[in-house]
Amino acid sequence: MHSTPATAVPPRIRHRQVISLALLLVSGVINYLDRATLAVANEYIRADLGLSLGEMGLLLSAFAWSYAICQLPVGALVDKIGPRWLLGMGLVVWSLAQAAGGLVSTFGWFVIARIALGIGEAPQFPAAARVVSNWFPARSRGTPTGVFNSASPLGVALAPLLLPPLIAATSWHWAFFATGALGLVMAIVWIALYRDPVRGELDNAERAYLEIDGAEAGGKAAPAAGFAAWRSLFRHRTTWGMMLGFFGSVYLNWVFLTWLPGYLRTERHMELAQAGIAASVPFLCGFAGALIAGWASDRVARHAASPVAGRRNAVVVATLGMVAFTIPAALVESNTVAVACIAVVIFLANASSACAWSLATVAAPPSHVASLGALQNFGGFLGSALAPILTGYIAQASSFVPALLTGAGIAFLGAMCYLFLVVRPIPEQY
Repeated sequence: MHSTPATAVPPRIRHRQVISLALLLVSGVINYLDRATLAVANEYIRADLGLSLGEMGLLLSAFAWSYAICQLPVGALVDKIGPRWLLGMGLVVWSLAQAAGGLVSTFGWFVIARIALGIGEAPQFPAAARVVSNWFPARSRGTPTGVFNSASPLGVALAPLLLPPLIAATSWHWAFFATGALGLVMAIVWIALYRDPVRGELDNAERAYLEIDGAEAGGKAAPAAGFAAWRSLFRHRTTWGMMLGFFGSVYLNWVFLTWLPGYLRTERHMELAQAGIAASVPFLCGFAGALIAGWASDRVARHAASPVAGRRNAVVVATLGMVAFTIPAALVESNTVAVACIAVVIFLANASSACAWSLATVAAPPSHVASLGALQNFGGFLGSALAPILTGYIAQASSFVPALLTGAGIAFLGAMCYLFLVVRPIPEQY
C-alpha cells in the first residue's frame, strides 16, 4: 500500500495534542518514580523494619500482582468512563497509597500499601492509549505512543538521581511523602486541563483530520463500551497474540529491570559504584528507544499492507532484537561488551513496548482501545511478576547465564505469538 500525503494538523487539535502528551509524560514519570521508590530505599527500609531478603522480595512483587490483575477491568472502565476521570481518580488513589508507604511501620501494612499502589496506577497506560486514539489518527499514533511510553525508563533513570539526596537529608519516609504529594498535584492538573474531543465542537477540518484511515466519526458512531463487547475480545486470536506476545517481551525486560544491579555485582563482580553507573546507562537508552520507536513505527505503518501489520512487525523486530543481544550479554566475558549488549536490549525493550501500545490503538475496535491495551498489559505484567521470581530461583540453582537465556527463549516465543496470531484488527460490534 502506498503512503498517503500527510494532512495538516488543525491548530486547535495540535494544541490539545501537545497538552495531552505533556500531561501523560509527566504523570507517567511520577508513576514510575513511585514504583521505584521502594527499590531506591530498599536497604534503609530493610534495616528500619527488620525485613529479611525474602520479605523484601515479596514486598517488591506485591505491586506487580495487583497491577496486573487490575488491567482486566480497568481498560473497559477507561473506555466507559473516559480517561479524564479514571486517570484522575487513579492518580489520587496511587498518590495516597504512595504517601501511606511512608507511614507504615510493619511488613503487613507495607504490603497493603503496595497493593493499593498497583490498583491506583493501573489506569495510567490504558488511559494513555485511549487519549492517543482520541486525538491522533491511526497513521500518526506511533510517535505519541512513544512519548507516553518514554516516561517508563525516564522515571526509572531519574529515581536514583532524585530520591537518594532526599533520603540522605531526611529519611526514607520523605521519599514516599514527596512523591505522593507530587502525584496529588498532578491529579488536579490533569483533571483541570485534559479534555476528550467532543464531535459537536469540532469543525469540518478537525473532524476530517481525526477521521483519516477510517476512524469512526465519519460513519457509524462507535457503540458505548459494555461488558459483553469487552468479553467478546477474548474470542479473537489477535487478543491472545497480544497478551502472550507482551508477556514474553515484558518478562525479559523485567529480568533486567529487577536483577541488573544484582547480576552485575554477583555474576560480573563489579564494584558497587561501578555497578550503579553501569545499571543506570541502559535505562537512559530505553528512554531513547521509546521515542525513536514511536517515530519509526509511524513511518513503517504508512508503507505497510495494513496499520496492524506495520505496527505488529515493528514489535516483532524489536523483540527479536532483544533476544539476539541477550544471548551475548549472558555469554561474553567482557563486562563492557555485556553492559553494551544489555543497553541495546533495554533500548529495544522500550521500543517494543511503545510499538505494542501503538498496535493496540489500531488493532482494537474504536470503542475498546483501552480495553485491548489493558488486556495486552495484563499479559505483560504477568510476565513482570514472574520474571524476578523465576530468575532468582534459576540463578540460585545454577547461575545467571541460564536465567538470562531462559528470558531470551520466553521473549522469542512472545515474538512468534505476535507474528502468527496478530493478523487482522478486531471488528467493532454494533
